[in-house]
Amino acid sequence: MLLGMVPALVVLLVVLGALVALLLHLPELVTWATPFADDWADALRSLLRVGLGVLLVVAFLVLTSVSFTAVTLTVGEPFYERIWRATETMLGGEVPESGLSFWRSAADSLVLVLVGLLTAVGVFVVGLLPLVGAVVGALVGLAVSGWLLAGELLARPLEARGMDRHARRDALRAHRSTVLGFGMSTQLCFLVPFGAVAVMPAAVVGATLLAREVLGEPVPRDALRGA
Repeated sequence: MLLGMVPALVVLLVVLGALVALLLHLPELVTWATPFADDWADALRSLLRVGLGVLLVVAFLVLTSVSFTAVTLTVGEPFYERIWRATETMLGGEVPESGLSFWRSAADSLVLVLVGLLTAVGVFVVGLLPLVGAVVGALVGLAVSGWLLAGELLARPLEARGMDRHARRDALRAHRSTVLGFGMSTQLCFLVPFGAVAVMPAAVVGATLLAREVLGEPVPRDALRGA
């Protein structure tokens, strides 16, 4: 579990570097994007540009929250593969070996990243709504990014059982509230400084448990105690 934190730490440092760069150039970027507000009253101009700045940061966090998981799982493949297999073994039964082809899995991951990008754009657009835009955009972003995050974490145990993206989508929709709760709670942990590093290995274990519940497979509750 400790080794499983290493890939998340490496990716997190890269993301933090990009976030710092964004924050440092945020005032210039917002001013460049809103030249039409130069002649507005100070209060209105400040309100618009502060709101736009918040939206840009939220959109960045939504995009990175989705791509973070995909990139971290790719970088840490040997670590998370070992955690997943150990979890499956402790839960009992044979560890699934079929899985999907490399190219099919890569295509599915690319689709998730593209959906994350569209979500970030959607959050930005929703945030342009007067007064409530920033709050609504943040809530929508949390919900959508949580759903996508859960889908990415659940991809490994479900792919190992031969389920492609469409089959996984149908299975998760049948347990929408549980999957959404898992994804949003994990996403909130990721928002805590260095939370993603600490939580990522446990999230892989949780996704393995949830995948069995979604598929109606036995989940012995005492199997992981003391592990």
